[in-house]
Amino acid sequence: MNPQDITGLILAGGRGSRMGGVDKGLQNFNGLPLVAHTLMRLAPQVGEVLINANRNLAAYESYGVPVWPDALPDYAGPLAGFLTGLEHCETPLLVTVPCDTPLFPTDLVSRLAEALHADGADIALASAPEADGQLRPQPVFALLRRELLESLVRFTQGGGRKIDAWTAQHKTVPVPFDRAGDPPRAFFNANTLAELRQLEQP
Repeated sequence: MNPQDITGLILAGGRGSRMGGVDKGLQNFNGLPLVAHTLMRLAPQVGEVLINANRNLAAYESYGVPVWPDALPDYAGPLAGFLTGLEHCETPLLVTVPCDTPLFPTDLVSRLAEALHADGADIALASAPEADGQLRPQPVFALLRRELLESLVRFTQGGGRKIDAWTAQHKTVPVPFDRAGDPPRAFFNANTLAELRQLEQP
């Protein structure tokens, strides 16, 4: 799979409610904003990167990649970001990653793409073991075919907002990140400032 065929989308459009309403992507993690860590990790895996953000657009634009706010009003959640990404994606595939999970795998995109093609699927979704050892879907880590735009427009125009309710309409392959050597904290996301500080600990 050629990385040039994939556009990466960083989801930074949330309210940051559990962080006290701060713009999550601009919070510092080991001395740099979360969005900078995410961009550095994602850019080598894809041909182009977009950022989905709804405030502080100039701060996000300073990273030198296109920044697009939600097409839907009122902070409609990650699917609004998916929709924005698909609308502006010029490659056959779009991969989405949130801005609050700075340690996500450096082979995320290649493994999602491998599973998507092997299965002939429309969507590949990461899953990862949680503290209890059970694999849990990580639905904001998704690889999508660009032609799903029309389906997502219909779903969101009908009031749909849940990722799993939309992906269930399409052929979706789960991609487990539980191999020996996969970092245990790769999908740990920081919802609070305390969790962010905890994540900084080696």
